[in-house]
Amino acid sequence: MKYIDLKEKSASELLELRKEKKVLLFTVKQKLKTMQLTNPNELREVRRDIARINTAISALNK
Repeated sequence: MKYIDLKEKSASELLELRKEKKVLLFTVKQKLKTMQLTNPNELREVRRDIARINTAISALNK
């Protein structure tokens, strides 16, 4: 996910997307703890996506 794609979305869409990513982060962390995660880079990607979404939300509030 790129920031360019996010800055075109509205605030409600960004909040919904962040909610989905946080649920995904929870499931990825659970898979990591139970040794079911096949790609450990997925955890980093999800965390970075959440950070990008937060950046886009704060840019809208300015």
